[in-house]
Amino acid sequence: MFCFQCEQTAKGEGCSKIGVCGKKPDVAALQDLLIYSLKGLSLFATEGRKVGVNDESINSFTCEALFSTLTNVDFDPARFVELIQQSVAYRDRLKERVKAAGGKTDFPDGPAGFTPEPTAEGMIAQGERVGIKSDPEINPDILSLRELLVYGIKGIAAYADHARILGQTDEAVYAFIHEALAATLNQDLTVEDLLGLVLKCGEVNLVAMKLLDAANTGTYADPVPTKVPLGAKKGKAILVSGHDLKDLEEILKQSQGKEIYVYTHGEMLPCHGYPGLKKYSHFYGHYGTAWQNQNKEFARFPGAILMTTNCIQKPQSSYKDNIFTTGLVGWPGVVHIKDKDFAPVIQKALEMPGFPEDISAKEVMVGFGHNAVMGVVEQIIEAVKNKAIRHFFLVGGCDGAKPGRSYYTEFVEKVPGDCVVLTLACGKFRFFDKELGQIGGIPRLLDVGQCNDAYSAIQIASALADAFDCGVNDLPLSIVLSWYEQKAVAILLTLLHLGIRDIRLGPSLPAFITPNVLKVLMEKFNLMPISTPDEDLKAILG
Repeated sequence: MFCFQCEQTAKGEGCSKIGVCGKKPDVAALQDLLIYSLKGLSLFATEGRKVGVNDESINSFTCEALFSTLTNVDFDPARFVELIQQSVAYRDRLKERVKAAGGKTDFPDGPAGFTPEPTAEGMIAQGERVGIKSDPEINPDILSLRELLVYGIKGIAAYADHARILGQTDEAVYAFIHEALAATLNQDLTVEDLLGLVLKCGEVNLVAMKLLDAANTGTYADPVPTKVPLGAKKGKAILVSGHDLKDLEEILKQSQGKEIYVYTHGEMLPCHGYPGLKKYSHFYGHYGTAWQNQNKEFARFPGAILMTTNCIQKPQSSYKDNIFTTGLVGWPGVVHIKDKDFAPVIQKALEMPGFPEDISAKEVMVGFGHNAVMGVVEQIIEAVKNKAIRHFFLVGGCDGAKPGRSYYTEFVEKVPGDCVVLTLACGKFRFFDKELGQIGGIPRLLDVGQCNDAYSAIQIASALADAFDCGVNDLPLSIVLSWYEQKAVAILLTLLHLGIRDIRLGPSLPAFITPNVLKVLMEKFNLMPISTPDEDLKAILG
């Protein structure tokens, strides 16, 4: 196997024996074969659009299949076998329709025509032959940009899938996903061509994040500033982690009246700000952080645990029987809920002891999406003009288990008292409970939401730029990002598409970006690695 799509990849170079995330070589090979098959499917999907052939089921399947290969989503080899078989079946069906409509179907052998072996072992062997290192002669910069493009569209696929579940779709998003996958097979594309596609990936991701914002707020209303307790209530308990608001809503509905309290974990924390979710009286608080202590937190939790989408470490035996997965998440031996009937989760919660007594703890604030912040934008503008607010920092992104992420805690702790920190995604759990105080009634720490709520941060920055009649790069705003997986890649590409410069990225730079590609990004956007909190703050503030 070889995988270097996430930040914690072995030695900062690539996992070649077993994934640091826990992914085994058989799963890695099957994921590689699935991506290979999706590239073949995308050739026909792209040609089909030219002759009026478009299949919504193939569009949604492509997103789901891509999403399943994100870091820490699905580790169940049996499910990848099914996805590969389904991908090829869709490909062959689409090929006949495109041919009948007069479209091109005579593609060279490879992803467009391969036949999966009939056994899982045979597919694993096929996957080992088509992985990242399958072409030793390829130009490293071409490979780098192809992989950057693939990881970006994996992020788009995740956001598009979440939006689709809540009824929001956009044909342009699906069309680009197929176009980009097909483009990775085009041997004639130059570094410049691929760089253009990478930046277009950022443009399309902005569309996907806007879709998801509309889906979330259209279904559950705009988030409002909300205090969330970090303690616990005496009684039975269910912990919901991941990203999927629909799954959270369903478990709240189904557990209503059963004397069970529902808690969030990880990126579900911002859900407490949505009026359509916070209306449930048994939706209580937040338990734990995200990555750094996940296994310990899950082992201590005295109730049932539901994992939605991704952000799951390998379950330990101490709590494996208490964990359930839904959506695309899968681990061998863990019960998977396929139909949103969460009765098994509820039953497990009722069987477990729950919290024996109330636990008091501090509260944190969530709900500062673009709508909430725009409600006090005049107050913010006045504070900037009066020099009460000197600078804004957007400090957010992914969390991870690898050492080095204490940088973000220390950075926020050292941000001067006349500066405001906006944050989003699970990276905030390095500092989300810090008490930074206020500036003229404006909290100095504003939780914008989940990783996809980078859209809200962009809207806030754009509104401030309009108010001050300047560009975003001219604002007293600095972006300091932590990355871990492919949604963070997509968000970074969106920021670059928007022309935003001087972004600091860490804890380490992506292993899949070659020195030459990095040089281009640094020259064009002044993208730079983090150094130390003191050095970076001095460079930014002078």
